[in-house]
Amino acid sequence: MERIFGFAILSLFITSILIVPFIDFLYKIKFLRKKQKTLNLFNEPAKVFDQLSAGKVGTPVGGGLLIIVVVSILSLWAFGLFRIEVRLWELFVLLFTFVGFGALGLYDDFKKMFSSKEKKNIFFGLRFRAKFIIQCIIALIAGSVMYYFGGYDFIYLHWFGQFNLGLFYIPFATFVIVAFVNAFNITDGLDGLSSGVYLICLSAFLVISSALLDTFLAIYIAILMGSVAAFLYFNVFPARIWLGDVGSLSLGASLAVIGLLTGKPAAVALIGGVFVIEVASSLVQILSRKFLGKKLLPIAPLHLYFLKKGWGEPKIVMRGWLLAFVFALFGLYLAFI
Repeated sequence: MERIFGFAILSLFITSILIVPFIDFLYKIKFLRKKQKTLNLFNEPAKVFDQLSAGKVGTPVGGGLLIIVVVSILSLWAFGLFRIEVRLWELFVLLFTFVGFGALGLYDDFKKMFSSKEKKNIFFGLRFRAKFIIQCIIALIAGSVMYYFGGYDFIYLHWFGQFNLGLFYIPFATFVIVAFVNAFNITDGLDGLSSGVYLICLSAFLVISSALLDTFLAIYIAILMGSVAAFLYFNVFPARIWLGDVGSLSLGASLAVIGLLTGKPAAVALIGGVFVIEVASSLVQILSRKFLGKKLLPIAPLHLYFLKKGWGEPKIVMRGWLLAFVFALFGLYLAFI
């Protein structure tokens, strides 16, 4: 356990030292949140979303890049130190999804920041279809490695027992990864919301991985926790830095992969309950608009609904953290009964 906590402290210390110069660097290259003209999935202007997000303009974007660099380097160092305890395919899946989705997010962030004014008025960032296809390809590769090299071909559901999925485990893993990537991305809309909830989820998974005696997974989670905690200090209201898509996509992918490696999908869905609720509110909005011809909520995702109702941003975030803590407790209970 001392190694696990040691890596968490080291990651926290390194990220804390680097983050202020990194914020200054983002200001220097003008990697800042721009005034948006966002389109929803129906190719319509998302005016309410842009109005509620107007106060974020000018905040540096791309904090996830620093987290990716710190976590990847420390994870590779840990692999070198404890090679005998590490499954090489596990290291590959963790870092491949982390860096792969981060690269996709970074490209999207660059497109948002530096594309021509005319293009930004047409669409803000990558088109959803292109982004979704690339996400599926990365997740499909990760799921295939877990199946062919890790031997993962089953899921365990409490009270129902173990289900062998065989080759169907690959599309199942792909779905889980892509779902959590987009759930995290949707949740990342208020100062400190997604990163705070994420830290609580990681704490629960650290307990589970330690109980499973998966030392390297526990070390990876601890490294991730330390870096995210340092970032969160500067991300709470009013935020000095944002994750950007480079952070939200990579962190969401890591959460899904960590959950899959524990072999407890029901606990994963419960521990990440806040992310599930956020993406579900958006999905309900899309389906109701498409099939019923009207929106069930004035605006989605859910945190924007509360913001529109007049709740203060810190109030929404703190209650999101509390809800995440409750979900984590229930998820841990479900994981160990």
